[in-house]
Amino acid sequence: MSLRQMEYLLAVVEEASFTRAADVLNVTQSALSHQIKALEREVGGELLERLPRGVGLTPMGRAFLPHAELAVRSAGQARRAARAAAAATGGELHVATVHSVAIGVLPPVLARWRREHPGVCLVLHEYATPEELRERMERGVADVALGPRPRTWSGPVVSLGQEEIVFVMPPDDPLAGRAAVRLEDLADRDWVRCEMEPAIEGRLFLDWMCEQAGFAPRTAVRTQHTSTAVRIAAAGGGVVAAPAHIAAGVECATVPVDPPWRRELTAFSRVELSGVAAAFVDGLPRLPEQPCAAVDDPSVRPVPSDLGISTSCGRAGGLELAGAGEAVRRPVPVRPVPAAPRETG
Repeated sequence: MSLRQMEYLLAVVEEASFTRAADVLNVTQSALSHQIKALEREVGGELLERLPRGVGLTPMGRAFLPHAELAVRSAGQARRAARAAAAATGGELHVATVHSVAIGVLPPVLARWRREHPGVCLVLHEYATPEELRERMERGVADVALGPRPRTWSGPVVSLGQEEIVFVMPPDDPLAGRAAVRLEDLADRDWVRCEMEPAIEGRLFLDWMCEQAGFAPRTAVRTQHTSTAVRIAAAGGGVVAAPAHIAAGVECATVPVDPPWRRELTAFSRVELSGVAAAFVDGLPRLPEQPCAAVDDPSVRPVPSDLGISTSCGRAGGLELAGAGEAVRRPVPVRPVPAAPRETG
């Protein structure tokens, strides 16, 4: 089998049509069909099936697809790495990230990159959750990814520092002038919740954290993206916790959390960074590193380790907080509550 055959397969899957895939690839439909049939003979079975409204994958095709994606994208990365090593001034750099970083951190970075590297085209891939970002990076979708530190990642990871999570509310909110607000101060408020909020021991994050503060949050609005939630909160639809940079340019009040909630942002890749990928990461802004709070009280209930807890300072756990599906690390202690039986299964 050849890379070209796998590229043809990916095009048919993406377009769900032989006709549209042939147009995209600039080949005849008969030539495309011939290459797909040759690939199916090579693997020993049908990879595609014709459906009433397009073309879909067979079970064998679904098993084959991730490996074909990785092979094709790895070949693309190899070509780009070779051009970079040869000091090529053209080509593409593929960057993958989560939605909140794409809209809150990257716009000025991409504008500056374009001015400094006009011959390199940037291709941005956006994903809803860190889990989806990690999965797509494992398949080789991009040269470098920007997002929360991935768990059990075997490739290089570069820390970009920590971003602060704040409460967003209308500019005329009574709490808008506070230097910081404790979670329990918002016990009587409506909340804007994000659809991809993670769970702790089977419970949504905000529910779990508010339980630590002694109340149950009153959900007023559920949405998908942090940017939408921030604008709803700014209009008075409820309070939302979000990265501070997401609220930039929005007419709203942002109030820090007491104690602080923060997450670490990183750049990571499947292979050692070189050429334009290394130059891109080197040019990323570094967020300030913040000291973490230590926990000496043995009665403090730990957050389950399967949530990706960091162990900064050796004693304080870093918890992942959801903002439109993006996980947020916060190296702060949680309040003691009676221990609950651990869920199994």
